[in-house]
Amino acid sequence: MRRITRTGLHFAAALALTSAATSSFAAPGWCESGKTVKLAQITWESGALMTEMVRTVLEKGYGCKTEVVPGATAATETALSKNDLQVWAEHWTGRSPIVARALQDGSVKLVGELIPGGDKEGWYVPDYLINGDPKRGIKPLAPQLRSVSQLAQYKDLFTDDEEPGKGRFYNCPAGWDCERFNNRLLAAYKLGDDYTNFRPGTGGALDAAIASAYERGKPILFYYWQPAGLMAKYKFVQLQGAPYSDVCWNTITDPKGTPCASAFKVSHLKIAVSTPFYDSAPGAVAFFEKVSLPLALDEQLVQQMHDKKLDASVVARTFFEQHPEIWKQWVTPDVAARVQAGLRS
Repeated sequence: MRRITRTGLHFAAALALTSAATSSFAAPGWCESGKTVKLAQITWESGALMTEMVRTVLEKGYGCKTEVVPGATAATETALSKNDLQVWAEHWTGRSPIVARALQDGSVKLVGELIPGGDKEGWYVPDYLINGDPKRGIKPLAPQLRSVSQLAQYKDLFTDDEEPGKGRFYNCPAGWDCERFNNRLLAAYKLGDDYTNFRPGTGGALDAAIASAYERGKPILFYYWQPAGLMAKYKFVQLQGAPYSDVCWNTITDPKGTPCASAFKVSHLKIAVSTPFYDSAPGAVAFFEKVSLPLALDEQLVQQMHDKKLDASVVARTFFEQHPEIWKQWVTPDVAARVQAGLRS
């Protein structure tokens, strides 16, 4: 048997006291220390809604102070990588070279799976252009249109008012990641001489242009994505593009060189978090890891925003009131109780 000396006992006691003192003076978490959690303002509807959902739980469930910070995509992604922002509530993977570099250098973490299976996106036209709409007396104007490769021969169908010799392609607003990819895809499909690359000023302006054309039964060619309320409300057809290729997709995401055509890479929707926040807020990160919405419900909620012109915060509150069976799975019972109490106050 090993003999324990008086000196050894004194050393062990001192070590225990030191450990206890270290533990008792451990740095408080992000919210416990009074720091504000800054979330990137996301301008598309599903992202704005997810931001408000996350913000609600952080404030009412974890006692965090929050702030939503506006800015262009590249600026807010850069701020996230520098911990000037802490949370990007709906990040689409594989889209941003800024976030890719931040992941590589360890300054940003991606957490959770917001929509099981990921997104859907592509180039669309109204269904009535191909199949007609007898109820509205609309005859099909392009019954043979199926793919992006046919668009050059249909440019007169999508005439641009400002350049009548070209068709108009409705891109994303300038500065969005999808705008950059569509710029490259227009070049890859060699459509630059046949179509103007029209960038609406905002996501709302893009939605308004699409809705207006649809309600009037007019032709329109545009990029869009799911989850999105507009896609749930109206009936569109996605044009077939080139098959997906890792090699070609890399030429789409890289602004240099000559691009080759590819279908969009499936993105997974995650919460992007600055590493300092990730390390100091384990409770919030555990919540982020469990956030998940069925695509149909997400689009239903976003459609409410779109149709009723409701702010994301209003629809988020409605979600928490009507779907406790979903969001209570994201958090522990004590956090859920605080969220419910906070919603009543």
